[in-house]
Order: sequence, then structure tokens, then C-alpha cells
Amino acid sequence: MEVTVEHLGSVQFEIRTRNHRIISDQPVDDGGFDEGMTPPELLLASLGSCAGFYAAQYLRKNKLATEGTRVRVTCEKVKDPVARMTNFVIEVDAPVELSAEQRKGVEEAVEHCLVHNTLLHPPKIELKVVGAIAAKK
Repeated sequence: MEVTVEHLGSVQFEIRTRNHRIISDQPVDDGGFDEGMTPPELLLASLGSCAGFYAAQYLRKNKLATEGTRVRVTCEKVKDPVARMTNFVIEVDAPVELSAEQRKGVEEAVEHCLVHNTLLHPPKIELKVVGAIAAKK
């Protein structure tokens, strides 16, 4: 998997993958134009859309309505020991009443989400600085 992120000016970035693009921006109060989600919001969106995919897949497999399924993802921002996001909560709201067994089924399905599992088991992250900026050092 790969995405490319390019600075557009100010605090805006264009994120591209395959034939898709997303604009990332900051709120006006933070010097942006508020024309796109912030990077932390994009992380929440990624987790929520992944969870929604797996929830809808479970509902569909069990011949339950999927259209209108909503996922709400919240988290807290903390600064200690470093600025980060913590205490994520995923709420799945199905468009139909679910039995306790079906709710457990949705929960188990969502636990297969790639983004969810990546956050639960943090990956190794390697940072490389290349190009003209790196050559000036």
C-alpha cells in the first residue's frame, strides 16, 4: 500500500492513492482554510470507515439492513509523554434492532478491521528524509 502526500501551500496537503485524492487542511484558527480534515481526523475517519466496512459486511452476510449504518469514532488528545491520540471509542449504530448475539457478531467483525488491528499492535515506523533537503545537510 502507498499514498503520496504533497504540500499545496499554507497548511494544505493533497493525499493521493490510485485514482483518488483527499485534501488535508487545518481549521481557520490554526492558520488553515478548513477545506479538509486534519491528519488526526483522517486517522479517525480511516478507523471508522474500516469498522463500518466490517460491520456492514457482517450485517449483509446475516441478511440484515446495512444502508444507514453509522460509525462514530472518538478519542482523546494527550500531551504526556508526547502529543498523541488515545482512548479511542468506536460506536457502531446499525439501522435495525440487533439481538445480543448479532451485536456480538458485529463487534467480532469490526475486530477484524486492518486499521483497528494496526492501532492495537503498533507497527514499526521508519522515517527517511531524502531529496534536495537531505542533500543540503
